[in-house]
Amino acid sequence: MASKDYYKILGVEKNASSDEIKSAYRKLAKKYHPDINKEPGASEKFKEINEAYEVLSDETKRSNYDQFGSADGHADFSDMFGGAGRAGGFSSFSGSFSDIFSDIFSAFGGGGSGRTRVMEKGADIDLQLTIDFNEAVFGCTKEILVNRYEKCSSCSGTGAKNGKEFSTCGECKGTGRVRFTQNTFYGTTIREGICKTCGGTGKIIREKCAECGGKGAEKTRSKVTLKIPAGIDDGQILRMQGQGNAPVRDGISGDLNVKIKIIPHKILVRNGIDILLDLYLPYTTLILGGKVEIPTVNGLYELNIPELTQSGTVMRLKNKGVKMLNRDIYGDMLVTLKAEFPKSFDRKTKEIIKSIAKETPVNQFPKYKKILDNLNK
Repeated sequence: MASKDYYKILGVEKNASSDEIKSAYRKLAKKYHPDINKEPGASEKFKEINEAYEVLSDETKRSNYDQFGSADGHADFSDMFGGAGRAGGFSSFSGSFSDIFSDIFSAFGGGGSGRTRVMEKGADIDLQLTIDFNEAVFGCTKEILVNRYEKCSSCSGTGAKNGKEFSTCGECKGTGRVRFTQNTFYGTTIREGICKTCGGTGKIIREKCAECGGKGAEKTRSKVTLKIPAGIDDGQILRMQGQGNAPVRDGISGDLNVKIKIIPHKILVRNGIDILLDLYLPYTTLILGGKVEIPTVNGLYELNIPELTQSGTVMRLKNKGVKMLNRDIYGDMLVTLKAEFPKSFDRKTKEIIKSIAKETPVNQFPKYKKILDNLNK
């Protein structure tokens, strides 16, 4: 579980819109940026603000954080899939951060951001995968086909023929970004944006790659192996880092986010890591007791019904539930016993039951007797 309240760090409500989150981040980033604020602790505060914004500005990460307390969908998914979604430094930020920092630096007469290349992240891919009940309980491996853009192998993603037919952009000196002045209400400010001459690539292509037409990426249909952990629940998301679309310019590939949908079991019901079963039995079995076989996630199990068991009794079978994600802990199985009566009685059976009812004193039914006593007061 996340140990930090990202909403509190940015000073916004949990239902804040993306614009409100972005606005709050910009104000705090300007206030605590190490190049501006030299007070002790400002640098750590700045990192904390960036960490909060990285999660809350990403729709998938924010949804995971709100639901599970972790940007990864579960606290341990990141370890399974190469640290995907882990809050970190600038290297993991998407393109929106570069725009924000351009504004921050422009307000103070510029900064060092224009001297370095901005690494772009490719677009994420969101998919839904349907698995059956047992596959979710025990885990499984699935191979899925993903339509995505991959870096062109012919030009190594440069968009230039053989990956060599390009030159450095003279306008931005290969950084992909340029600065310009802008007159505002507060006076003339220096801003930064994508170089229009090279489109932010930092390169001028002399001859385009014939395979990708100069785009640097080509659409493919790739097979991806997905390991689904035992105990995954309906609606949870597995994030596979770097398995999304390749960036249009230099940078890193986006992520593949797979939302899991589970086909319900015909009899068993899952509640977290516990398994629930409403077990309807002939009323005579509850009266006389006996042994019955019931389905569990691990196959059939013989359940012993004590004599005179009340309808509605819940029997707990320890460790007969679902494995907790990435923990050697198992839930329980809760069996609710319910009496089922026949649709009709023949005359002989009815007379026998009448005789039993007549000969059984009312004090044998303490709950019923309590109601009668209250009525007679």
